[in-house]
Amino acid sequence: MPKSNEHTSPPVRGDRCIPPSVDRSLVDRVRKLMDKASATANIHEADAFSRKAAELIARHRIDPASLAQQRDDSLAVREIPLGRGAYVRARLALLMAVADAHEARVVFAATPTGTVAYLAGYSSDLELVEVMYTSLHAQAALRMSAERRATSAATQRYRRSFLFGYADQVAKSLDDVRRVAEATSPSEVAVDDSGRSLVHLERGRRVDEFLHQRFGRVRTAKGSAGAEVGGWSAGSAAAERADLGRQRLYGRRSLGPG
Repeated sequence: MPKSNEHTSPPVRGDRCIPPSVDRSLVDRVRKLMDKASATANIHEADAFSRKAAELIARHRIDPASLAQQRDDSLAVREIPLGRGAYVRARLALLMAVADAHEARVVFAATPTGTVAYLAGYSSDLELVEVMYTSLHAQAALRMSAERRATSAATQRYRRSFLFGYADQVAKSLDDVRRVAEATSPSEVAVDDSGRSLVHLERGRRVDEFLHQRFGRVRTAKGSAGAEVGGWSAGSAAAERADLGRQRLYGRRSLGPG
């Protein structure tokens, strides 16, 4: 499970306006594709919609024209409410999986209304991260709500493990999409030994500096309780089959704030 940083200072309000550096048309296309992936009962259609959304983002991020526009991109912080209860750290793991694929960073803090994650990064990335996280979480929650075990405590443990496994597989899927996009790009993309784009590694370094300036010293949170193997495996398999939440999730039950 990923380690996460806990911010202990008072909450910082995120700026919800969309700055000029954000490609509004890209955000709208990604949002529509993720919505369609959740709305269709046809698995193959959902598969195509979600793959297209992930590929759009990956190719946009390595396009020379887009990279040139990113020189005027601004660094910002956006708040993502995580609620309360047993699923908070699993939600955080899912958010971190999506954020890491976009060179964004996450810290979190307890507030009177529940845990809040502070998503730091370039404005052009933050909107896309939130769109993808929101869609993936909603779809995973619907899958989890159908799971029942012998007791309520066992059900909660299984669902929590499911979401951790789902988050882990989402991280792998997003990394695979990025690698394919860079490998098939018509323009040469400079990468390091790990296969990460040098441009995006530099953006990540700048985000780290911004995070330190904005939040100061943060502490590494204690590790989460161990996940149940069955739940983790089921969540991982669900994310792998869905490939970023492709499969239609029937029923619209919610897991609630826990």
